[in-house]
Parts: sequence; structure tokens; C-alpha cells
Amino acid sequence: MTQQVLGWAGSRRLLRVLRDIMKGGGTAQERLDQVVRLIAQDMVAEVCSVYVMRAGEVLELFGTEGLKPEAVHTTRLRNGEGLVGNIALHARPLRLADAQNHPDFAYRPETGEDPFQSLMGVPILRDGRVLGVLVIQNVTQRNYAEEELETLETVAMVLAELVASGELVSTEESHSDTAALLPVRLPAIVLNEGLGLGRVVLHERGIVIRQTVAEDPEAEHIRLRAAVAEMHSALDELMRQASFASTGGEHEEVLASYRMFAEDRGWLNRIREAVNGGLTAEAAVQKVQNDTRARMAEVRDPYIRERLSDLDDLANRLLHHLTGGNDSGPLGDQLPDDIVLLARTLGPAELLDYDRERLRAVVLEEGSPTAHVAVVARALDIPVLGRCRGALAEARAGDEALVDGDTGQLLLRPAESVRDTFAESMAARARRSALYAETRDLPPVTRDGTRINLFMNAGLLVDLPQLAESGADGIGLYRTEVPFMVRREFPDVAAQTRLYGRVLEQTGDKPVVFRTLDVGGDKALPYWRGNDEENPAMGWRALRIGLDRPVILRQQLRALIRAAAGRELRVMFPMVTAVAELERARDLVELERARAQSLGEDLPSTIRVGAMMEVPALLWQLPQLLAVTDFIAVGSNDLFQYVFASDRGNPRLARRYDPLSPPGLRLLLSLADEARKAGVDVSVCGEMAGQPLDALALIGCGLRNLSMAPRAVPAVRATVRSVDLPPLARLMRELAEARDHSVRERLRGYARDRGIAI
Repeated sequence: MTQQVLGWAGSRRLLRVLRDIMKGGGTAQERLDQVVRLIAQDMVAEVCSVYVMRAGEVLELFGTEGLKPEAVHTTRLRNGEGLVGNIALHARPLRLADAQNHPDFAYRPETGEDPFQSLMGVPILRDGRVLGVLVIQNVTQRNYAEEELETLETVAMVLAELVASGELVSTEESHSDTAALLPVRLPAIVLNEGLGLGRVVLHERGIVIRQTVAEDPEAEHIRLRAAVAEMHSALDELMRQASFASTGGEHEEVLASYRMFAEDRGWLNRIREAVNGGLTAEAAVQKVQNDTRARMAEVRDPYIRERLSDLDDLANRLLHHLTGGNDSGPLGDQLPDDIVLLARTLGPAELLDYDRERLRAVVLEEGSPTAHVAVVARALDIPVLGRCRGALAEARAGDEALVDGDTGQLLLRPAESVRDTFAESMAARARRSALYAETRDLPPVTRDGTRINLFMNAGLLVDLPQLAESGADGIGLYRTEVPFMVRREFPDVAAQTRLYGRVLEQTGDKPVVFRTLDVGGDKALPYWRGNDEENPAMGWRALRIGLDRPVILRQQLRALIRAAAGRELRVMFPMVTAVAELERARDLVELERARAQSLGEDLPSTIRVGAMMEVPALLWQLPQLLAVTDFIAVGSNDLFQYVFASDRGNPRLARRYDPLSPPGLRLLLSLADEARKAGVDVSVCGEMAGQPLDALALIGCGLRNLSMAPRAVPAVRATVRSVDLPPLARLMRELAEARDHSVRERLRGYARDRGIAI
């Protein structure tokens, strides 16, 4: 502890001298030259160098003490080249006692650095962006201490002010924005469906830190404690004022977990340590925020990235309280009446800061369907796009923006004709919604009197109110893994029982099919790590994990059996590849049923066990499968991906293979025929079921149970009620024998000629 205190004292002394240099006279280059001399002297280093990021992702040596002076403004490294480029590329520090033996070492003879063995370098960060690199070097092999690294990172925080000021590198280097006047169309992924039209508002807190170096660390700690307390009170009030807070649902749990982040000891301790190092409270928060943002860029796991985004949001809030900013009410004054909000990322509470009566859509450069902000936006029925690369670079505040949450596109500064067409689409959508509302209570029965069961997919409690709104017959797929992914630890049996009980309570007497935990692949749990796999979609996931880790699966089955006491329980297992796997899963269900009975617990009235048809191998085990399963659900997304060996996330293959092709139709016809003979229900719960034209093909192939996103139910109901089934069934068997690459357009023409709503 004494060594750490001494380290903080040295850091504060160095920062005070740096502050005087930064405030002194002379050009920016002259001040930088003084800074590198001071750092080299104070940290007992033979070399101190500062590299600045220039246009084109090039690092240029801007100042040095110890290397050849003529190398300044001459030596340049590409981002990722050499040790300096490595630090910039990964936005993380390096401490090397023997730098020249590192695989990324790159020798530049013009610098004269060959005598120097050891190296320590840190990125110069601002708003998560790398502005440059600060490096010290020594002749001997020196093992740099953790305290020395902390000091260098703190110094880099101060240097960022000089680099970001534009005095060293003219801001004129930035690219011309003449093209910004032209229309732009950017692709994205849909986080919440819908259409939105309005004016761009760039989500920018605009916090300016006027003092970096602290005069009195203890006074800064007092300010920090007061600001944290104010932030906690403001967050509690914000949650209380949320108009939907009393309705219950996963969004409420999301906001509560977000509030817990505000008390995260690790995060607050890092800020306190930065204050101990000599920074003001504001600069300490920003230092930790910069470090967090830089690390986030290296993380691939979407769940962890979204949780780090929550911390980013909290840092902005804390900075506002420290700088006296207003953080208490919805943003709305001086903003347009129709807001299309653009942000790199957004926390769930930040969304609530905006006037929801004006908010038309949200566009994020990052984001995923499990993002906390996406969960809250669904509760507010706000269209949201994510992973819209380049949105912030292309957009300007006040630009007109069209957000297409159906196809996943952002249109900036659209031509008048495009805007008019979009407005017509919005009006047509509104008319369809009104029509669907009128027919919501009408049964999905074809013209010839065949009943088609339309279910909805769900994965959060916030989805359940849409069961009544859509008029769906029940929940054909409840994805149980989503609540696992938004929690900070694995939920125990009691927590799972409460959750499943609330699902069943809110669905009343309508059926619910619970799919057991489907994790692995692209769905990682933050508290449970598997090994990296070359092909995770076909790796250790879903039921494979459940059978290898039966305690996890048994706990979930135990909770489901308890929650369904007195009513029917439907359980479905994902990624079944062999009949033997389903039989083992059924044995676990029976073990848990018998256990509950032996303990005198109330049991479900019946338990039905089903299998997901996602792996083509099951198609050649149909007779054996149909003998041991109560129902089958076709996961069309995965099934056809594997059938065609076509990655559905690859844009180059997106349109190459079509389920509405002869092999796809033959597969569906054969499956429906075999299941009908065996008296086993078959449903489809992939994306096909929610597309009116694809749904038309499915019912024509003999499938009578479709499960889809809630928004899709009204449109598919209209399709069902407008079709005469016998001629459609004959057409599908005819198309299944064709040689076409796809029969989609032939089916579309058939529907158009007969007035079928698609």
C-alpha cells in the first residue's frame, strides 16, 4: 500500500508540472517537446516519444527525447505496424522488458533506437478513439511496475487535451463533407420493427472538461461522492417516472439491473484510483470511460459489449452531475417535433431522457437484439436499427431521415420522390394496421373452412401483451435463453420458476411452448464461457450442452414443472440431431416429474415433449422420431441453412438459395405427409412463418401451425382468410416437381391473380 501511495504522490507531482507546461506560452510543438523531456526525466527513461494519429490511420512521430531529432515528422508507422502500431490498433498498453524479441517489433533505422531494450507504451485516448501513442524506452531490460503504467496512462490523459485541441494536427485534415449534401442509404439490422420519419438528432452529451489536474485530491473525492449520490437519486426518479414501470415485464428488470450498474464497486474504485493519481473527478471519470470504450472495441461478445455500453452511459451521467449539467428531465426543448435519434450506442435510461411523444426512431452504429435499449424500445413501440455503420459520419444534425425498420435501412437526405413514397408506405402501413385491428378477433380460417393455427414467438415478458393485441392462438415458441442473457448470473430454480409462472399467468388458457435453453453458437452467456470453436453454429450448443451438463437442463425442467402445476406443459428441445438425444431428454423430464411427485408437489395436468427440426439428419429418422415425440417444430432458419450449406448471415448468399424452391417444397411436403400419418402436430417457427408469401407456401404444403413475430400475425391472418386451400395444395405439389431455382415469383403471380392478400 505504501508503494502505491508513493506512486500516487509521484504521479500528482508530475501532473502539476505538466499542467504548468500546458498552460505556458509557446507553440504546441514547443510545449510537446518540453513534455517529452519532462516525462523521460521523471520516469527515469532514456527515451520518451509521442506518436500522433494522422489522416489515413498513420502514426507520425511528433516529439521525442532520446531518439534522433531528425526522425520527428519523418518516421511514420501504419496502424498495427510495429509495437507502437500494435498499441494503437488494440488500444491497450504494452510493457516489455525485451521489446526487440517481440513478434511485432519493427526496426526503423532512422530513429536510432537500436540500443534500447525495454519499452512501455500506452494509447492516447479521447472518446474511445486512439489519438496517438505515448512511449518510454530504456537501454537495460527493465521490468516496468504497475504503478509506472498507471502514471503513464494518466499522463496520456493530459496529453490527449493537447492532441485533441487541433493545435498539433490541423482539423482541416478531416475529409471534406461536400458529399454530405447528397442522399445516403445505409444498411442495418432491425432491433425493433416499424417505420419512422423525422429530423436527425445526434446523441451527444457535449461535456467539456476544463480542468484535468487536481489541486486537492481529497476535495475531488468529496465532489465525486456527492455526484454519485445525486446520480443515484436522479436515476431512481427517472425509473419511477417511466410511464410503463408499473406494467411489469423484462424492460423493468432491465432498468433495475442498469440501476445496479451505477453502484458497481469495480467501476467506482477505478475512478477513485484515477483521482488518487492526480486527476480531477471529471478527468478520472473520463479516463476510466476512455479505457472502457477502447476495451469494448476489442470485445466480440455482443452481451458484454452491451453491458459496457451501460457503463458508458453511466459515465456520461456522472460527468453531467460533476459539471453541473441538468440530468433530471426528458430532452425535448429546442429539438424537432419528429426526432430520429442517432447514436454510437445508447443506454436504456438515455432513451428515457428523450420526449417519447417526439421520438420517431432510433439508429445505432452498434447494438444487438439483446441490447438493454432494444428491450426498452420494444416496450415503447419505437423502431430501432442497429449496426448501422457510418451513420454518425454521414449524418448531420437536422438532416431529414427515413428509418425502415422492416427491411433494415436508414435513408439520409432523401429525394422528394423517395420521401413521398416512404410517407405513402407509412400511410399504407397505418391503414393495414387499422384493417388488421378490425379483423383481429376473426379466426384464421381459409375460404374452404380449414383452420390454421397462428401462434407468436416470444422471449421476454415484455412481449406477452402482444398476445392479445395480435390475436394469436398462443405462444408457439418461448425462447427461454433471453432472460438468461440479460442477467448477471445464472438464475436458480426459484428465479426460473417465478419467470415461467409469470409467462403462464399472463397467457391465461392459451398454450405456451417453452424451448429449453438454446445457448452456444452466437448466443453466449456472460457468466459461462465455452471454448472457442471454428464453426460455433454447428458446435457445442443447445441440447448438446444440456445433455453434457444435465444439472443445468434438469434445473430448468424442474422450474418448468413447478411453474405449470395444474395445467398443460409443453417443452421443446432445440438442436436435436439423433432420436437417441430426444429419448435421453425425455428421460430427464420423467426424472424431474417423478421427483416432484415424490416431494408431494402439484404436477402439470399433462406434459407434452417436442423436438425442433433444425438438423437435416432428423429427416432420415422421421418414423423413429415420430414414435417418441408429441410434436415437431420446424426451425426454418437453421434447417434451410444446413440443407443448402448456406450461411444465412452472409450477404453474398442471401438471395442465392430459396426455401421456396423445389427441394425446399419437397422437404416440407414430405415432412407434413409423414407427420399427418403418424398423428403428430408440426409447426413452423422460423422467419418463413411470418412472411405472407412463405406462409402461403407452408399451408399449401399441409402445415397447419405457424408461429411468428407478433407483428406478423395480422398480415398472415389476412393471407389465410383470403385463400382457397385445395387448388393451392395442388399447385404446391406441382411446383415441387419443377426445375426452377426458385418458384417464389410463380407463387406470387398465383396469389396476385386470385386476390390472395400477400
